[in-house]
Amino acid sequence: MTPPGTRDDAAGAAPGATVAVVGGGIAGLSAAWELISTAPGTHVVVLESSDRLGGKLRTGTVGGRAVDLGPDAFLARRPEAVTLCREVGLEDELISPGSRIAYVWARHRLRRLPAGLALGVPTRLGPLARSGIVSPLGVGRAAVDLLGWPARRDAGPHLRTPDRTVAEITRRRLGKEVTARLVDPLIGGIHAGDTAQMSAAAVFPALLDAADRGGSLMRALRAAPPAAVPATAGHSTAQVAEPPVFHTVRGGLSRLVDALAQALASRRVDVRLDTRVDRVVLHTTGVDDTMSPRSGKRWSLHGTWGTVEADAVVIATPAPAAAALLDPVDHALSMLVGAIDYADVTLVTLQMPAAAVGHTLDGTGFLVPAEARRLITACTWLSSKWPELHRPGDVLLRASTGRFGDDRPAQMSDDELVRRVLDDLGPMLGLRSGPTEAVVTRWSGAFPQYALGHIQRVSSIEDAMANLPGVALAGAAFHGVGIPACIASGRNAARQVLGGVAAGLTTR
Repeated sequence: MTPPGTRDDAAGAAPGATVAVVGGGIAGLSAAWELISTAPGTHVVVLESSDRLGGKLRTGTVGGRAVDLGPDAFLARRPEAVTLCREVGLEDELISPGSRIAYVWARHRLRRLPAGLALGVPTRLGPLARSGIVSPLGVGRAAVDLLGWPARRDAGPHLRTPDRTVAEITRRRLGKEVTARLVDPLIGGIHAGDTAQMSAAAVFPALLDAADRGGSLMRALRAAPPAAVPATAGHSTAQVAEPPVFHTVRGGLSRLVDALAQALASRRVDVRLDTRVDRVVLHTTGVDDTMSPRSGKRWSLHGTWGTVEADAVVIATPAPAAAALLDPVDHALSMLVGAIDYADVTLVTLQMPAAAVGHTLDGTGFLVPAEARRLITACTWLSSKWPELHRPGDVLLRASTGRFGDDRPAQMSDDELVRRVLDDLGPMLGLRSGPTEAVVTRWSGAFPQYALGHIQRVSSIEDAMANLPGVALAGAAFHGVGIPACIASGRNAARQVLGGVAAGLTTR
């Protein structure tokens, strides 16, 4: 990696186009990998503002073990993360959770999630009734769905409701209890958000389709193909009791970041840390446009460290940073990107004496509904979820705090936050003493919020981006918050810019 504040563009530069990637998270690294893999003659420069790569993929040490302090798994059903692991030599290092059991805190105790959930939406009445998560009245209210509902008038084969919130659909069809104790903890947990504000079209399109078609929502989701029914992932980290399965890399997801960084270095990609891009400028070079469809336009990226000139740019930062960079170039586009809100999340990872935990940790963890009015939103039983973390005599727990609209964790010191988390976990897990180690990890702007109309907003962003030569956006803000979705966004952005400026320049 080039030390910050230095310029050595000639060293290792391949002939042809220069493409700058702003942001060294998994989306930006994936973009760089796609660029150099697809077009080896491209000079790729990755500019990362912090002192490390990987973004929210970060592995630390707790209790003498390598523990992920951000996301700890990715969805195996989507191929992008598995494919990337294979390409960088980590396919044989993939492991899966040791359990598929998870719980939810409901009606004053931990209750096992019932079989047949589609992102928290029950597809079978029997398992829901036996779980005890909702009251008998709540079960009866959900049973009304089985009587069927009329189709919406605009739900023809080529017409559908543009969008509705997740909670609007499930409250109407299944009742308040199912929404509050199952749907909101699972879907809301994935995005650290509120399903009453969350776009069904963006986060669960199969739910919107089923609601518009009429009939029973539960039966429709039960019959939906697996690919149409997303699985639990992301903020909650607790896994539902049915497939699909999640994977991680043995030893933590930072190993994927490190392997990818090494692979990029071996192909002479210029990766610069502590290199914040403050401004981007699109200008005309005066080159004869007949040489390439867009060869007369170039980008300048500026910071206190100097300047990089590029033929194309992939912006793989959170939406607020992307909006700030785009503002001088296209103010209207910047406003669209900047309108995407984010939630802050703070994780508290605890090493506890095994004898101090009264509840049997026979699963991956549990979710906490917002109606419980607790600080924590979920707790992962790390040493049960991942068998390689198990040690005799102690357990590892990870509590998640923070959701959109709840900034209490940000107002607390680390010590106060740990105390409040233990206050919540005490009655839930029957804790008898405190931790032997506690690690607090704060993620500001961790989760983009897919609010009502998100699909239309992203479509408008992409339409506006089409008018800018040689630039593309990548990251969790647009087409999915999971690791596979971020990898896909980076690779797609790379292909997009290569199909424009870079592809033309490499033929000179």
